[in-house]
Amino acid sequence: MILSLLGFLFSLAILLAGADLLVRGAALTAQKLGIPPLVAGLTIVAFGTSAPELVVNVFSALKGNSEIALSNILGSNIANILLVLGLSASLSRLKIQENTIWKDIPFALLSLLILLAMSHDKYLDKTEDTLSRTDGLSLIGFFTIFVYYSVSLARREFFSSSRGRVDSPLLISLSFLLIGLLGLFWGGDSVVDQAVELARKAGISETFIGFTAVAVGTSLPELATSVVAALRQQADIAVGNVIGSNIFNVFWILGITSVIQPLRVPPHIQSDIWFCLASTFVLFLVVLTGRRDQIGPKGALLLLFLYVGYLVYLFWREAL
Repeated sequence: MILSLLGFLFSLAILLAGADLLVRGAALTAQKLGIPPLVAGLTIVAFGTSAPELVVNVFSALKGNSEIALSNILGSNIANILLVLGLSASLSRLKIQENTIWKDIPFALLSLLILLAMSHDKYLDKTEDTLSRTDGLSLIGFFTIFVYYSVSLARREFFSSSRGRVDSPLLISLSFLLIGLLGLFWGGDSVVDQAVELARKAGISETFIGFTAVAVGTSLPELATSVVAALRQQADIAVGNVIGSNIFNVFWILGITSVIQPLRVPPHIQSDIWFCLASTFVLFLVVLTGRRDQIGPKGALLLLFLYVGYLVYLFWREAL
């Protein structure tokens, strides 16, 4: 038990170090290339911090375990919105850009509405609720549109931006990014492995593990990255990382997973899709009603309170 705890702490240290390097590298690369930090958060950082979810889901699909694949993505998205942004905003007020409010958050809501429709085959087509390979290809198509939108935004900002470039060599910035991604990938994977092992020893179901240990474990990169970004006053990366990761998780990772192996959607997971959608909508309302489009202490407290309530619900459902 002591060795497992030491291994967990070491993995967490690697994870945090990787997050710090990733934020530094993303900020430096964005400035060097004239790319807004928000776009860096929505693409480079989001892709890197979603790597643990991708690895877990690919292996889950190959092993035919659809419940871990689905619960990992939904649990991670809920943790990203409520836990990651809640903790980040409790450390530093997060100023939200207009593009994020009116384009990126609605795009995240759209991804969940599409997932909701695809997972209700029983009502729409009178067949078993399944994310088919066709659904997966459609999700990947939406992901392509999102990437095209982000790149187009970056190109427009590149040609219109008059901000100065940093003197740091591009190779150093990219090295920070690469080392940070490797640290996040290894640390997140190791933390999840140790958490799942301990949870299974307690006789907990795989679905519950997916929504708690696996979901929170694979969200640790987002948590570490956004917290470090918030402390460094890089709110664009902190928020863009979370929104981008959630969009990546649904469109890219679930798309890839269901192409590899169609995913059966159990009835009890439908409520989690609805809660994930509700959490994203609550974030939208918090931003709109906050002071000067910010997530402040009150908004942070609300998000964290909802996450604690969701964990209580999961424990209650597991006990039934």
